[in-house]
Amino acid sequence: MTRSLGLAFAFFLVSVAPAPAQKQTTVAGPVNFTAKSANIGESGIPIKISILRWSTDEERKPLVAALDPAAQAAAQAAAAAGGRGAGGGRGGRGGARGDQGAAAGLDPNDPTLADLVAQPRGGRGGRGGRGGDARPADPIAALTAALAKAPTVGYLWTSEVVGYSIKYAYRIPLPDGGERIILVTDRRLGAGTGGWKVAAGTPTDYEFTLIELRMDSKGSGEGKASLTSKVIFENEAKTLALDNYAATPAVLQNVKR
Repeated sequence: MTRSLGLAFAFFLVSVAPAPAQKQTTVAGPVNFTAKSANIGESGIPIKISILRWSTDEERKPLVAALDPAAQAAAQAAAAAGGRGAGGGRGGRGGARGDQGAAAGLDPNDPTLADLVAQPRGGRGGRGGRGGDARPADPIAALTAALAKAPTVGYLWTSEVVGYSIKYAYRIPLPDGGERIILVTDRRLGAGTGGWKVAAGTPTDYEFTLIELRMDSKGSGEGKASLTSKVIFENEAKTLALDNYAATPAVLQNVKR
């Protein structure tokens, strides 16, 4: 009897003992936002954004590298070195590419570096020839190609039947407790409808859309997009961003988290 009581008491202690603390994840479930469209042909359209998770550094690297001047310069230098060392070969993708790419923070085995290097002018070239001179690749074309290969990390829904896949999701905390959130969709907002025609400004010709949300500490804010603004590489935050955010009209208002 005494032994049975002892076993029962031991079982009770184990059952009430606190469970080990679990590791925190980057995003514990989707992060959802609602908003209304503004300053476009059909203002007031309900918008829903669901971020399933933030993009990893490895996923972000090829997208950011497409617009990073340092990565582009390294790729061009690698192309030139490869052309000089290849004799009559292809002339644009020699062995020096790995060293130059590593200097820019790129994996030498990553095809991203090759995507940033222009095709040689001279084709294969003759035996003993230099193989042609490398020409700068179009950064926006490289970014568009990288977006096509990127995994989907969220979705954006408008009044259209089909939603938009989010291929880049990056969060930058602000000192006041707010946050900047950079999202890039794989298609241009409103490409199939006139509802997203901008009310002012010259439209860009991007096939994708970058959206920057700026939220306060209470989870409210606004969103601006690359519909009329250039997409740039922001060196300080190491991210894609909008050029001249302050002068860009908000296309998402009453953004709520």
